[in-house]
Amino acid sequence: MNSKEFKLALETLSKEKGIDEDVIYDAMELALTSAYKKNYHSLSNVRVDINRETGDIKIFSYKTVVFSKEYEKEDGVLEKEIITDEDGNEVEVEKEFHFDDRIHITLEDARKQVPGIKIGETIEKEVTPKDFGRVAAATAKQVVVQKIREAEREIINNEFADKQDEMITGIVAMEDVRNYYIDLGRTQGILPKSEIIPGETIKMGSSIKVYITKVENNSKGPLILLSRKHYGFVKRLFELEIPEINEGIILIYSVARDAGNRTKVAVYSENPNVDPVGACIGEHGSRINRIIDELNGEKIDIVKYEADEARFIENALSPAHDLHVFVTDEKKKEALVVANDDNLSLAIGKKGMNVKLAARLTHFKIDVETLEQAREKGISIYED
Repeated sequence: MNSKEFKLALETLSKEKGIDEDVIYDAMELALTSAYKKNYHSLSNVRVDINRETGDIKIFSYKTVVFSKEYEKEDGVLEKEIITDEDGNEVEVEKEFHFDDRIHITLEDARKQVPGIKIGETIEKEVTPKDFGRVAAATAKQVVVQKIREAEREIINNEFADKQDEMITGIVAMEDVRNYYIDLGRTQGILPKSEIIPGETIKMGSSIKVYITKVENNSKGPLILLSRKHYGFVKRLFELEIPEINEGIILIYSVARDAGNRTKVAVYSENPNVDPVGACIGEHGSRINRIIDELNGEKIDIVKYEADEARFIENALSPAHDLHVFVTDEKKKEALVVANDDNLSLAIGKKGMNVKLAARLTHFKIDVETLEQAREKGISIYED
């Protein structure tokens, strides 16, 4: 492989992998340093330089300038160091020094090549073997691949670092006993089977929307955990399907979800001319139906958020209506709801789920009682 072919190969690799050329060049120089030492049994200090313009590879051996082989200083005084003796006392002794002509050069010899060079500086000499191009191609590949993988992992980490709590679309790539593995482009995310919507079928090779619950960076790359059960998934679907929410005209106050069964979404608008509930439903239910389809038929209650807490609680208990709501403790966020016989079961819901979701939506502890129970407590209820 000649210099031009070498340079072209690196540039192609950079473009295909989306990695900065300097990262690849640095990795290659490190790899070639290892290759040289291994193949030529060199213990010298060497560095590799790849010309970014031409692709030419040069290897330089460098040595540190010392005063003499006995390591005296230039003023004739031996260099000292502090050590600890057998009794634990610190003592000053002459510094032990082993001159090695592979990594050292005396000041006298160095100045024959570079006049004015000083002790501690380095002097270089090109030592590129004639057949090093073959050696480089044969031995550097493994190290370079590893460095490229590391660079790719860093790029992926940076790409997904700020995507927690976002929704993303991927392709179902693999499945095992516990998880689905979703192809997200540069990497895969993990969708635990416990985080899919109950009753839905996940097909291999199909496109799927998922919610990112956690992004954790580690040495193997980002661990991206996904969900379709999380209440945040519903929120992101509303932002996607309802332009007024995406534009900030309608705001989501809160979301409460029992995945696969029912979700409640509280919305409002600061524009009095906007009907937030109607806008979310859409003409003939067109907007909300797209969301319901994505959620495998899950029921969705869209309720209007009210600053008046009693009215908000009543809205949250939809589809029940004609309710009497009393905020019994403002600080503790407790409320009593009185329902007539026709609405009692609707307010409570199957297995108590409607009132549980309403409590999550409003952040209130809600007790539901009958008219008779309320009257027994001395609460006066006037029915129309």
